Amino acid sequence: MSWHQGTLVGFDLETTGTDVENDRIVTAALVRLDPDGTVAEQRTWLLDPGVAIPEQASAIHGIGTDHAREHGARAASAVEEIAHAVADVLRSGVPLVVMNARYDLSLLDRECRRYGLPSVEDRVGGAPSPVIDPLVIDKHVDKYRKGKRALQALCDHYGVTLDGAHDASADAVAAVRVVRRMGERHRPVGTLPPAELHALQIRAAAEQSASLQAYLRRSDPAAVVEASWPVIPRSR
Repeated sequence: MSWHQGTLVGFDLETTGTDVENDRIVTAALVRLDPDGTVAEQRTWLLDPGVAIPEQASAIHGIGTDHAREHGARAASAVEEIAHAVADVLRSGVPLVVMNARYDLSLLDRECRRYGLPSVEDRVGGAPSPVIDPLVIDKHVDKYRKGKRALQALCDHYGVTLDGAHDASADAVAAVRVVRRMGERHRPVGTLPPAELHALQIRAAAEQSASLQAYLRRSDPAAVVEASWPVIPRSR
């Protein structure tokens, strides 16, 4: 049975911003989908990130500072739960679907470091795997398609309904359903074992970053685009 025909788990974060080194988790979701696409299990978290949530971020995911402080869990304890749950999925061998994994998994890694907690990498004894990233796969199988590649755009392209965009649970479910469609439509990736698909994405992400970096350096010779996937290495 191909990976896209089996159980998949989607993971998503909503955060205070886009800087993996300094921003914080506001909400998180881990959603298990059965082979028929139904949601079998889900866990969600609302955190008090310990910092003010910028208005730009609140406008996207709908969580403001006051709400997070009143209703959110203490960040350190929630990050421990999230990292533990993600590691459990990976240890089970079930593929973890993460849209733009380089961002979500790196930010989770930095949150673990912030609170002195074992990272997902520490917990599983190596780099998180197998991870399936709809963004990396879509760019690999359809590299010349024009237009945006955000989750909503991928849902539109692959015929997946996204109800409640920027809600962590809704985004996690949509990412899984999108990547199933990719596996069905693009047999070269749909027939790979998860470990081989993971390795392909490492190479593809590096190639995509190198291409973008070359393009950006036409106007900015110092431009650097991170090539590592699915986690950006920590700076010393």
